[in-house]
Amino acid sequence: MASVRLRGIRKQYGDNPVIKGVDLDIEDGQFVVFVGPSGCGKSTLLRMIAGLEDISDGTLELGGVVSNGIEPAQRGIAMVFQSYALYPHMTVAENMGFALKLAKVPKAEIQERVARAAEILQIGHLLERKPKALSGGQRQRVAIGRAIVRKPEVFLFDEPLSNLDAALRAQTRVELARLHRELGATMIYVTHDQVEAMTLGQKIVVFNGGHIEQTGTPLELYERPANLFVASFLGSPRMNFLKAGLVGEREHLASVRLPSGATVEVAADAGRMQVGAGVTLGVRPEHLRLAHVGTIDPRLELSAEPGSSPGRERRKEGRREGIPGTLNLVEYLGDVALAYVQVAGVDEMVSVKIHGSHGGFGLPALGSEVRLTFDPRQAYLFDEAGKALPGAHAPAAVPAA
Repeated sequence: MASVRLRGIRKQYGDNPVIKGVDLDIEDGQFVVFVGPSGCGKSTLLRMIAGLEDISDGTLELGGVVSNGIEPAQRGIAMVFQSYALYPHMTVAENMGFALKLAKVPKAEIQERVARAAEILQIGHLLERKPKALSGGQRQRVAIGRAIVRKPEVFLFDEPLSNLDAALRAQTRVELARLHRELGATMIYVTHDQVEAMTLGQKIVVFNGGHIEQTGTPLELYERPANLFVASFLGSPRMNFLKAGLVGEREHLASVRLPSGATVEVAADAGRMQVGAGVTLGVRPEHLRLAHVGTIDPRLELSAEPGSSPGRERRKEGRREGIPGTLNLVEYLGDVALAYVQVAGVDEMVSVKIHGSHGGFGLPALGSEVRLTFDPRQAYLFDEAGKALPGAHAPAAVPAA
């Protein structure tokens, strides 16, 4: 297998820059996911690594060898596309071994490689079938097998699951993760689906507008997004964002006032900012708590400060009112429900993820006045430029108390 090193990579079509100077290191055997919205340049960069697009500027190294001028067939790379591109008149075995046949690999070796790839992908019983007799998931596995038999240094996947239904996507994600563990191969996977990115990638590279916004493990990006773009892109449902103004800071807690007039605290370092500066408050749906106004003791429902004792938390919380709003909609999704709350001065409804208990969620009626609260360590502040302020964030896996 091989490492991949990109330095100052640029791609330009005429006067239109598409890739705007990318620096990235991918280690030997690593599973890296390029994620971002359509048109951000992730697929173009993948094709540049494969040699299907010329590099306008910068250096590409594969296994320590500068590869800018090396022909695609000589780069030791196999690519799996969104389209299966199987030959309809050939059997599965013939499709998988066709590239080796063109390369004049001995027939016995072709059969051995095809059989091994089929065993890995659990499609040995399909080798004599033709593509029309296969399901979408089986066809995708054949396309992956066609790449495996070439024994490439690097596997490239360009949105390979886009044509599958939801159940098959989930199943194939598991198979791809297993395949990576078994082969120990370097894999680069492109997707616009943040669920695929979070579940597959050892390292995620978030692209936007032809450049990298942030790189890190799934948990690092989820817990410590560098900016508004990354925070909004990773997470389902996405993070809630509320415009606010900074009103003060004490003991590493920044106080912000929302358009509704409610004041809340966030564990963030806002010392470099002036009082009155505009900020954006970000809270993930699973970290919000919802209380029906007038039916629940407010002292027991509001957020706790880091490091405080339970008794002290409740006394302090009793002096806060949280964020008032109106419950407008509830989506029941089995073991969880998504409650949508309209908050004064906020254009989009705020979503709250609620886990059911003993078959019930205990939610008030639609139209009820409610209050939203959160642990200050499980919220984020972003400055006017969209950059995240430093904060002492609690692990994402820890639910709001």
